[in-house]
Amino acid sequence: MKPPKVLDNKKYRVVDELKEELNKGSKLSVISAYFTIYAYAELKKELSKIDNMRFIFTEPTFVHKDQELIREYYIERNLEKKMSGNEFEIKLRNEMKQAAIAKECAEWLEKKAEIKSLRRANPAQPRLVYIENPEDNVSINGTVDFTSDGLGITPSNRLDSNMCLYGKDYTISFLNAFNDLWEDDTAVQDVKHKVLEQMRILYRENTPEFIYFVTLYNIFNNYLDELTEDNIVKSRTGFKETLVWNKLYKFQKDGVMGAIDKIEKYNGCIIADSVGLGKTFTALAVIKYYELRNDRVLVIVPKKLRENWTVYTMNDKRNIFSGDRFNYDVLNHTDLSRTSGYSGEINLATLNWSNYDLVVIDESHNFRNNPPVKGRITRYERFMNDIIKAGVKTKVLMLSATPVNNKMNDIKNQIAFITEGRNDAFKSVGLDNLEIILRKAQTVFNRWSELPDLDRTTETFVNMMDLDYFKLLDTVTIARSRKHIEKYYNLDEIGKFPKRLAPENRYPIIDTKGEFPPIEEINRLIKKLTLCVYSPLSYVLPEKRASYESKYDMKVGVNNSIFRQADREQSLVGLMRIGILKRMESSINSFALTVENILYKIDKTLEAIEKRQFDYDAEMDIGDIDIDDPEYDSLMFGNNVKVLLQDMDLIKWQQDLLDDKDKLETILLEAINVTPDRDAKLIELRRLIENKIKNPINPNNRKVIIFTAFADTAKYLYKHLSEEFANKGIYSAIVTGSGDNHSTLSIPKDLRKSVKMTDINTVLTLFSPISKECSKVYSEINEYIDILIATDCISEGQNLQDCDYLVNYDIHWNPVRIIQRFGRIDRIGSLNQQIKLVNFWPTADLDEYINLQQRVKGRMVLLDVSATGEENVIETNPSKEMKDLEYRKKQLKKLQNEVVDLEDISGAISITDLTFNDFKIELMEYMKTKRKTLDEAPSGMYAVAKIDESISDIVKPGVIFTLRQVKGKEQSKEQNPLFPYYMVYITDDGEVQLSFLHAKKILDYYKKLCSGKNEVLKELVEEFNKETNDGRKMEHYSDLLENSIENLIGKKQDIGIASLFSKGGTSMQKSLFDGIEDFELITFLVLKS
Repeated sequence: MKPPKVLDNKKYRVVDELKEELNKGSKLSVISAYFTIYAYAELKKELSKIDNMRFIFTEPTFVHKDQELIREYYIERNLEKKMSGNEFEIKLRNEMKQAAIAKECAEWLEKKAEIKSLRRANPAQPRLVYIENPEDNVSINGTVDFTSDGLGITPSNRLDSNMCLYGKDYTISFLNAFNDLWEDDTAVQDVKHKVLEQMRILYRENTPEFIYFVTLYNIFNNYLDELTEDNIVKSRTGFKETLVWNKLYKFQKDGVMGAIDKIEKYNGCIIADSVGLGKTFTALAVIKYYELRNDRVLVIVPKKLRENWTVYTMNDKRNIFSGDRFNYDVLNHTDLSRTSGYSGEINLATLNWSNYDLVVIDESHNFRNNPPVKGRITRYERFMNDIIKAGVKTKVLMLSATPVNNKMNDIKNQIAFITEGRNDAFKSVGLDNLEIILRKAQTVFNRWSELPDLDRTTETFVNMMDLDYFKLLDTVTIARSRKHIEKYYNLDEIGKFPKRLAPENRYPIIDTKGEFPPIEEINRLIKKLTLCVYSPLSYVLPEKRASYESKYDMKVGVNNSIFRQADREQSLVGLMRIGILKRMESSINSFALTVENILYKIDKTLEAIEKRQFDYDAEMDIGDIDIDDPEYDSLMFGNNVKVLLQDMDLIKWQQDLLDDKDKLETILLEAINVTPDRDAKLIELRRLIENKIKNPINPNNRKVIIFTAFADTAKYLYKHLSEEFANKGIYSAIVTGSGDNHSTLSIPKDLRKSVKMTDINTVLTLFSPISKECSKVYSEINEYIDILIATDCISEGQNLQDCDYLVNYDIHWNPVRIIQRFGRIDRIGSLNQQIKLVNFWPTADLDEYINLQQRVKGRMVLLDVSATGEENVIETNPSKEMKDLEYRKKQLKKLQNEVVDLEDISGAISITDLTFNDFKIELMEYMKTKRKTLDEAPSGMYAVAKIDESISDIVKPGVIFTLRQVKGKEQSKEQNPLFPYYMVYITDDGEVQLSFLHAKKILDYYKKLCSGKNEVLKELVEEFNKETNDGRKMEHYSDLLENSIENLIGKKQDIGIASLFSKGGTSMQKSLFDGIEDFELITFLVLKS
């Protein structure tokens, strides 16, 4: 008999003892926390000889757990999954023979094993391996586990101590103790069938869709609480019983949940859903949640949208949520510039700005710039200092369909409200410095902007973009597009979007008699105007300029570049020229009124020059004068900028003023001659409306919205159309802002006090009675408005989906505005089957028109946020501007042929392209029925997917590996928003097509290859099994895995070296990765053609 010995798995290993002692006829009894297939694989030869094995799990494994003990998404303690290997068996798992080993192991367990588990955890339960042999018995007890590290097969950091005893007499007590436990049904239960089930999961053939969702589940499991209502909103608040919650569509409810989760985790959220997806209602539900927690809420809105929000706080028939008793305050964006007076019933002088728990900013893109202004506090600074930073901790919810306009930096100032301006606010999610992230993003955007047209696509942009920017947007934004809603939600439940008919384009001339000069001639005249009435500083005498420069010029940015007031004035002149041209495009009447206004200003200026008095000391310096003192009014010129008349070259200024006056009077005379009966554009519009009413595009729908950029044009159209149509029983209304609204709809006398047609919401309710639920508000009224003439005061935030026909009477040169206007009628749940857009263009030759605009504007100096994220003064670059205009032209041309979504405008970058939200929502839907299956899925699973013909030119046969980094955490967060997960796509010839730096693109490919593919592709699986001898010969794939990891390590080193030369520090570390064992294989997708 051998003497006892200690097996520490270093000098003496358990596995060596087992190999020596396990023989034909042996009986094996094991108590262990774990059982892994790799421990079986090492002992397969010996285990095949034994009679049987009895196995007891020391931790409750495959045992029904009490509900309160279940941590729904906590994967680490899932012992059942450890059968496919633990952290010390990664190298074995990465050899990718898991399926073959599991199948052989399952067959062996079926024949020779009995398996039980403790019902409850018992920390005092010792481990045991007991071998009964015909000659002698062996007992190994202590820390032993039936795993590769527990048996000493693989190196580990375990400190094992196992006593190995020989001889039946010395070991029988251990066997008796085992037998007693085995027979005690109150302590153990049989789990063999469940173990075999788990084994089958390891070796069964999986559908591509299942592996796709297993991959998503692993990557996003830490975020899954964002997707579960009960984890975010506790039902006891009564929130889900509110009217507003029950009014929401499913996608809006998901938006509310996501927003509340982000507000709680990160102090704020930007809801950037596309136009027409009901952001107002989504925000109202968030507000109600916080009101139920007794939080004070402030809503800050553009003045034109004020009533959209105040109505829900009032005892008013139009308030469909009156039962929810909303109690938030509403202020206008402009109120941030005021320190006294009233906004509604709020006294701004005594308002405690710093006492709000939640602030909601509607159309938050209005705060995307934070320009420095000399001598006063801007709205942005007021908001940041008085509301966000002062007083109680303030959470922020922002709403905008376009939080990013044309600079990646646009979002910087909005995010600063959430972070209180702190660059390290999101360090906990691996975003160390927001300033550097946004600066890098802007640099990429600038590079992308310089690409040729064909290459300047969203896909190119996404590929170029630093992944930290994706992660930042994913952290603070919720952005769903129309396509997203159509794809992931049941449209039968929420109604479909209407079909967009092809746009109709009109190119009317100005004058039916053809006497008004062509646009090119007017343009030449406009170009010759000095418009010096708007640039008095240009006429300050040379010896006086220094005083004005010190008073009005500003130093901006870290480089202290100078923003000269004289340049500001010249830029204003350029914009005024554009303004005159835009007015002429809009309507001849608006053009004439503008020219009249400029002439009036010139006349008043000339009059001031004639009446000037020189009663003041010639040595008086502008810097010494209190320019707000009314005593100096007669000597000053300008509103924000005051100039002493005595400091000016009055002779030259007067001469230029008279020259402008002469030219403008000539233009005005031509314009006045074009009366309404000669106005070709007005006549064309009238004909369109008549035709639409006679031939509706949806049964019995006579409604038309006419948008114009200018109130003057709106009033002119209303004046010359409304009465004519009213005589035919078709009522019109005009909406240009608060108070200045009218309608030809006749309201019964007894209702006139309560139904005010000067009120925007009243007019809109009577124009779109179904969407605005008019029957609840004005049940006595049964006639409605059919023609609505409006300015852009209603181009955002209004649901007018009763209407199906929208006319752009003038084209806004920014396509985003055109799409925003159309978003009033192009809305989910519309009762209209189809909708139409009609555009009036100034000329059929778009090229000439765009060039003309550029020539009119001329040189401009602007305050710009540059690639570095710093404010700088820039002079506009003519060649770059022409490139941008070419781009804009391309966008406008697209709009002549089809109505596109905001996110589909070529060259516009939509926030919906830059987040992982699609994948999370898809996962959430799948989890509703398959959560348990995903949770139990072990690591190392695979599927075989077919490369569809549609993507065969970009996707070649190979493998997509999903790996989890298990070492070196701190050094690997940079550049990887999926950390600690890495994805690599490698082709069969060993070339890495997409590294982890392109995680978003790999996921997009994964989705195309797998989504909806819920059947095993038998022919391809048979081909794969033949090629690998049923998974036994995986050398080709393990080589590809090794190549992928080597590439990954190399990429990490490249990033580290590159960051040595970038501002903001380095990601270089003393050591990067040791190699293949730093990564655990989670899933792999084999791609076959």
